Amino acid sequence: MIRTTLALMKKEFHQIGRDRIMLRLIFLMPLIQLLLLGYTASTDVKLIYTVFYDLDKSELSREYVRSFSVGDYFVPRATDIPITEAERGFKENRYNAVMIIPDDFSKNIRQKKPVQIGFMVDGTNANSASIALGYANIITHQFNQKISDFVSPVLLQAKILYNPEQKSVYFMVPGIVATLLTMVTVMLTCMAIVREREIGTLEQLMVTPITTPALLLGKIVPFALIGFLEMSLALAFGVIWFKIPFVGSWFLLYALSFVYLFATLGVGIFISTVTRTQQQAMFFSWFFSIFALLTSGFFTPIANMPQLIQYLTYINPLRYFMKIVRGIIMKGASIDVLYPEVMAMVIFGLVVFSFSWMRFSKRVK
Repeated sequence: MIRTTLALMKKEFHQIGRDRIMLRLIFLMPLIQLLLLGYTASTDVKLIYTVFYDLDKSELSREYVRSFSVGDYFVPRATDIPITEAERGFKENRYNAVMIIPDDFSKNIRQKKPVQIGFMVDGTNANSASIALGYANIITHQFNQKISDFVSPVLLQAKILYNPEQKSVYFMVPGIVATLLTMVTVMLTCMAIVREREIGTLEQLMVTPITTPALLLGKIVPFALIGFLEMSLALAFGVIWFKIPFVGSWFLLYALSFVYLFATLGVGIFISTVTRTQQQAMFFSWFFSIFALLTSGFFTPIANMPQLIQYLTYINPLRYFMKIVRGIIMKGASIDVLYPEVMAMVIFGLVVFSFSWMRFSKRVK
């Protein structure tokens, strides 16, 4: 019994040692994941892009705006959007907060009268919204102490858009929907194709009259349908059980999800062309899924990540799909607002899917 167990252990170690790809997966990928997790999974909230509508344009109002520029928490951002359409900028992801300073700001301060400042913040991410409000209140309190020893004339009137109750589940469930569609389609696609090759049935299929496109479509279409099923179940559970308000278009969400499948299925096909065993395929798909999840803005805003990691997020299709899902579900965003993310996702999907298709065709011939 013991000798048999030791012999099997020796065989497994010997087989792993002969597999260079598996050795890289075992030692290199965990290190990369550790670095990604250490840099991206931060709970700090910085770089809150803010538009200041200063209707007073006095020295006091400019000083108040400058007090928000200290540090790297609030970043002033210029905009051509009228104040009456400020909410459009939130839907287009141009900024995270809007501050409205009334035209009687300096006058009321000199007369020791309270001044109400309008402050709107994107509540899609409840945690970030709460922290941003906390920062704004602290800065306002410090400004009050600076200009007056007796009264606090500046009062912050806060308004949280899209998630006024600040429920984190409203932010997490749409992200889980996008993540499920990604992980299910990538993992199932690459594992199924590699399994066929590993047991030798892929070669048997190729000697039949079945064409390569028909073979590939027959393998990936079922996983696309499974991905849509998983996504639908997650959406239904979120809306029915968690009472998440779905304010956008169901048709638009499913249409853009279909476009996104070209990216995830393409990645799954590509993994199947660079791996020989199901273990290798599983590790590659796991590595891609973790990378996509950490750099998509699911847990923390991309703006809070180091500059190098921010550049890496541009090659992550989940980054764009995450914004699309949350924008449609929580903000009711339309195609004209989501146009940049849609175009990036379409280009990425077509390039990856076409390249993977051609590489797969060469491998099976």
